Formats: sequence, C-alpha cells, structure tokens
Amino acid sequence: MDLRVAAYAVIVDEDDRILLAHWNEGRRAAWTMPGGGLEPGEDPERAARREVREETGYRVAIEGLLGIHSRVIPPGRRLKEGAEAPLHTLRIVYRARVTGGRLRHEKDGSTDRADWFPLADVRGLQRVKLVDIALEMAGVVLPTKR
Repeated sequence: MDLRVAAYAVIVDEDDRILLAHWNEGRRAAWTMPGGGLEPGEDPERAARREVREETGYRVAIEGLLGIHSRVIPPGRRLKEGAEAPLHTLRIVYRARVTGGRLRHEKDGSTDRADWFPLADVRGLQRVKLVDIALEMAGVVLPTKR
C-alpha cells in the first residue's frame, strides 16, 4: 500500500468568502482546498503554509488543527495510471488566515488558478469531496441560496 500525507488550509475571510484552488489533474478538474503533499521530513504546518503560498500567492498563519481525514483509494480508482497498490491518503486540515501576499495563479503545478468564493456559492461549484470534509471540520455551514 502506498501512502500520501498532505496538509491543507481552510481560509475564510471577514466577508465570508473561502479561498479555493482549482485542481487540474486526474479524471476531472474541480475546486479544492489549497494545500498538498508533504516533502520528506517536512513539518505539516510548514507544508500547509508552503502549499498555500505556491497555489495562491498568499502567506498564511496557521491558527489551529481542525482534523485529519484518512481514506484508502483502491488501485483501480487511483489517478496514477497502472497503479497496482491501494493509496492511503492522510489529509491534515488546518484553519489559517492570510497575513500577506496577493492572489496569483500557480504555474506548472497540480492547480492552475485560485480564487475567493462567497460561502453561498460553494454548493454550486464543481468541487472535490475534500472541500466539504474540511468545511465540516471547521464548523462552516454553507448557506443555501435564496
């Protein structure tokens, strides 16, 4: 079994907007939480800060651990073509706030853009399940549109 450990950040601003990154690998493109895989020996909080910076252009402060999500992906459902082993993913999710930088898009990465969305608009987005998982960990309830 392969293992992937990744760190993500839930960033909601004072205007009730959430920062998301547009993931462009795999079977379908979709919005996801900013974050990604840890480098060997890297501290998870540092990884979350680094990944948010790479994918969005923002520097962030980590405000707390929200939770860890564990999932095993069978070989036939993995994105890696020809994978013969399952993939165990551990997703470490933090709450964070922007401390500097400016919005910009990642070049040559697994995401191709980032943007802020009103929480009321998130339900209508093509998104990965991690968005809902992370929002639930953060206690963020998505409003329904009127």
